[in-house]
Amino acid sequence: MPTRARPIRLLIRAVLTAACLGLPLAGLAAPAAERPAPESRPGAERPAVAIAAEIAAAPDGGTRLTVVLSRPVEARAFVMERPDRAIVDLPEVNFQLPAEAGRKREGLVASYRYGLFAPGRSRIVIDLAQAATVARVATTTRPRDGATLLAIDLSRSDREAFRRAAQPPEPARAAGPPSREGTDSRPLVIVDAGHGGIDPGAIAGPGIYEKDIVFGVAQGLVQRLEASGRFRVQMTRDRDVFVPLAERVRIARDARADLFVSIHADSISAAPQVRGATIYTGSEKATDAESARLADRENKADAAAGADQGEGPGDVADILQELTLRETRGFSARFAKGLLTRLSGVMEMSVKPHREAGFRVLRSPDVPSVLVELGYLSSKRDLDLLLSDEWRAKVTAQMAGAIETFFAARLPPAATARAADGARIGKAAQITPAQGAPAPVSP
Repeated sequence: MPTRARPIRLLIRAVLTAACLGLPLAGLAAPAAERPAPESRPGAERPAVAIAAEIAAAPDGGTRLTVVLSRPVEARAFVMERPDRAIVDLPEVNFQLPAEAGRKREGLVASYRYGLFAPGRSRIVIDLAQAATVARVATTTRPRDGATLLAIDLSRSDREAFRRAAQPPEPARAAGPPSREGTDSRPLVIVDAGHGGIDPGAIAGPGIYEKDIVFGVAQGLVQRLEASGRFRVQMTRDRDVFVPLAERVRIARDARADLFVSIHADSISAAPQVRGATIYTGSEKATDAESARLADRENKADAAAGADQGEGPGDVADILQELTLRETRGFSARFAKGLLTRLSGVMEMSVKPHREAGFRVLRSPDVPSVLVELGYLSSKRDLDLLLSDEWRAKVTAQMAGAIETFFAARLPPAATARAADGARIGKAAQITPAQGAPAPVSP
């Protein structure tokens, strides 16, 4: 976002906000409330470790999921609909289950997934094959080794009883790393690694999850940007944890980010020949049916994890969004064009490499945002590249170069000098720029 344009836009927005709320203009000078600190795990006890799990159907039509843990934990279970699923909330658990765990259909269990749902909290989500209730959740000690057996018993239910028992999704806010504000005038880039925790994203096979692949790429991009010294960089998640979609947008907006880059990978099992990367920018109308399908699937991530799908706090009135949305989308498209030029030199691009769709993470009205689908996990050629450290290094180098070019063309001389000063006092790590990367901005 241009440094000169932002103060004007922010002032207009603040004035209109105050007018809509009936606030005195003098109150505009008050500092914004600080984001709450990330929740810390209570106590010093290490998380319990889940080492095995099995499903068994009972003669009465019920089904039991048993999880073997290193020590006892407290568990709370309930059911939710649309889609039908049973939820088991736990304190933080270190899941060390076999890669194939959760993929087998048995009795009332269609599948299940597990992971970190929020700081200090883990969750097991059981996709139900039919309406069912959680009849019992209990722990016992296995005599031979002292391990804890967590038993989750499911019983058949009719639709009406299931509907009465189903709970609405709870709001789930997983606080991201704190923003770094103050007098640092360098552009702030938010790097968003898609999915995480209980939400694995696309799955290529046992133990090969989209959430892990894109997190590795995101880390590589962050390291390059930080090593340049020209940017402040923040990740929406810095470990394998679930972060609701609306929270990802809030992190960027609350931090007053200058750019939001979301990193994903796609999968179409019915068309393994389809491959290549695609860059998406936000729009109410999708470019094509494929773009609409992908956005719809990504937008359901919160529901699959049993979280509230709320849009999050928006602007006070539509007029405030209209003041900045068109300009922001213009910057998003401009960055997408530059990123496409960079990436097309080192990777295969899809037939339509720049598309638009209604991704929820791209709905910020005042932060230029793009979503990059690096390739298809369903394509063997793409998957081999996605798992290659050498390929990832090339891709992150070009992504970093595109970000440098985007801001170098927009920073006024004073801001450019400040960015160069930041580079001199920033991290000492050095990463060799990719061939064709832009020359450093002169102070």
